[in-house]
Amino acid sequence: MTGSADSDRDDKRAKSTDSPTPGGAAVRAAEEAAERAPERAARKAATAEKTVVHVLRHGEVHNPGGLLYGRLPGYHLSELGREMAEVVGEHLAGRDITHVVASPLERAQETAEPIARVRGVEIATDRRLIEAANVFEGKAFGVGDGAMSRPGNWKHLYNPLRPSWGEPYVDQVVRMRGAIDAARDAARGHEAVCVSHQLPIWILRSHVERRRLWHDPRKRQCTLASLTSFTYLGDEIISVGYSEPAIELVPAHLRAGGARGAGA
Repeated sequence: MTGSADSDRDDKRAKSTDSPTPGGAAVRAAEEAAERAPERAARKAATAEKTVVHVLRHGEVHNPGGLLYGRLPGYHLSELGREMAEVVGEHLAGRDITHVVASPLERAQETAEPIARVRGVEIATDRRLIEAANVFEGKAFGVGDGAMSRPGNWKHLYNPLRPSWGEPYVDQVVRMRGAIDAARDAARGHEAVCVSHQLPIWILRSHVERRRLWHDPRKRQCTLASLTSFTYLGDEIISVGYSEPAIELVPAHLRAGGARGAGA
């Protein structure tokens, strides 16, 4: 009897080895899929289209009162700002640009005009590219002008991380990323230009490059008429570039890393 029992156990073990359970098959299938994953990813990368979205800060604005104009209407490019826009248009003339979109504010639309004219495309408008909201709109409020030491302003300055005086940084990230992703979709396999404003551009770049969003405004790398360029492979951003095609026209005190003044 003992020999028969041992033989039965041996038969069961043999059947278990020869006929894998459904669970064992699933494990092997998962292992095989994992082995093939790098190959699939490589194939996907090889066939993904490269698209470049250039986010352009507008040119200099006519602002004799030195106000923080923010989203206020009626602020147009100065003569120098129009010259900056023309220089950028010439700089991008040889690029494969198929889509031009701008913030609804006048200074952004005017900056986009030479690029659209050279490329023979219409200017689209995307409100998500607009300047950040700010409670100090219409007031003289610039970096280094002592505004933060005025008691009347303190109620708006309690949380620089949000920031408490304007549109939250995270909200700017959401809308700006949505805008450039939409531009990517409109220009798949080609290039697009989005004309926006200093703070939203810098916040978007900081997010993509995984830096903290709160920052010293004097250290933003986003000069007037500068290009912050996002290169996509398929739907993913793979690199960020920065250039200043109109830098020779930008006054020294308004250049990247040393910007002062009320406008954006």
